[in-house]
Amino acid sequence: MSAGGAVEPGLPAAAAAPSAAPARDPGPGHLFRPISAEDEEQQPTEIESLCMNCYRNGMTRLLLTKIPFFREIIVSSFSCEHCGWNNTEIQSAGRIQDQGVRYTLTVRAQEDMDREVVKTDSATTRIPELDFEIPAFSQKGALTTVEGLISRAISGLEQDQPTRRANEEAVAERIDEFIAKLKELKQVASPFTIIIDDPSGNSFVENPHAPRKDDALVITHYNRTLQQEEMLGLQAEAPEEKPEEEDIRNEVLQFNTNCPECNAPAQTNMKLVQIPHFKEVIIMATNCENCGHRTNEVKSGGAVEPLGTRITFHITDPSDMTRDLLKSETCSVEIPELEFELGMAVLGGKFTTLEGMLKDIRELVTKNPFTLGDSSSPGQTEKLQEFSQKLDQILEGILKAHFIMDDPAGNSYLQNVYAPEDDPEMKVEHYKRTFDQNEELGLNDMKTEGYETGLPAQR
Repeated sequence: MSAGGAVEPGLPAAAAAPSAAPARDPGPGHLFRPISAEDEEQQPTEIESLCMNCYRNGMTRLLLTKIPFFREIIVSSFSCEHCGWNNTEIQSAGRIQDQGVRYTLTVRAQEDMDREVVKTDSATTRIPELDFEIPAFSQKGALTTVEGLISRAISGLEQDQPTRRANEEAVAERIDEFIAKLKELKQVASPFTIIIDDPSGNSFVENPHAPRKDDALVITHYNRTLQQEEMLGLQAEAPEEKPEEEDIRNEVLQFNTNCPECNAPAQTNMKLVQIPHFKEVIIMATNCENCGHRTNEVKSGGAVEPLGTRITFHITDPSDMTRDLLKSETCSVEIPELEFELGMAVLGGKFTTLEGMLKDIRELVTKNPFTLGDSSSPGQTEKLQEFSQKLDQILEGILKAHFIMDDPAGNSYLQNVYAPEDDPEMKVEHYKRTFDQNEELGLNDMKTEGYETGLPAQR
């Protein structure tokens, strides 16, 4: 249940007249005097202002005072002698505090109902036992008591009851029942809790035992959220903007090139891809609209690994053909059952499936121009046909075979469908490269340590 609009209308002195009745000077240096009934010098300032009810002139009285153990406030009161309309409210005379404040009061006796309360318009009031809340900015600020807060909420709920009874009788009955519960709270038949939460930090609940601790009152100070800062009209400090790093992982980059077949202008697409349980690779694909030629190539997105990698996979099932495969330019392929070996740089870098790799091998071997035509010997043709038949049997899952990838740079990959567990049909070995392998990769002459202190460049 929520108490909607404010019980008392808005500030009626919004259109204050320039003329003002004489006011007593509170004295230099004592603009905000402690509130006291015995202080005869503390008199309100009277200002003639427009009544927003009958639009005739009424009187607004302003009192600048200080609440003990709290801070300065401005109490304003308006009354109209013509129509009898009156209104009171308070405003904080200080700045918005550095932190918000939350007062949690356990009302146990009638004395607690008489505690003075300063509730600003930005404060939220809750009574958890009734699941009741008065939202922020739904009422004007008030200097009242705990009992006055409850009475004000009751008045707010009662003011539209006649209209509700005429239009929505069931709703009006439920509100009547709730109003009865609020009235029971004023009798303090049983303890209840009232919470005043003010992000501005300018609300207050009296501690009658001050400066001693009040066991019934818990005061909590907290840092405001960004939403609360905006609600109060404060300019939240914008976090320092860090320069955005360009993320190319989800972007396909394009650059102009020429077709390797017809030399016509074409575009090459490039994308950075993260392979699960492996590393990043760069995939490049070129499609020529002039002749229809297509190429794709894979480059490693990382450095040369410290150790070489040898992957031995036993093909036992047709489903093995769907495994993802990355063959770098430095990787050689071997199929012992076919007595076949594919050297480094042949077929270039490829990101495909095991089936796609075997089909590329078949096309490379069977369509070799040096083994076709009239110049080919009968023995070569028979061997090629036998090789092609066995390769087809491997693709269909009839013939079991071993597929070996040996990459000295360690940048090749074959999917492990059991990852992160070991694959029983796949063996991955890491080995130290030989001098010749490092020479082939161009690593022997590469200086990676202490190059800043090397010999000066010779001209």
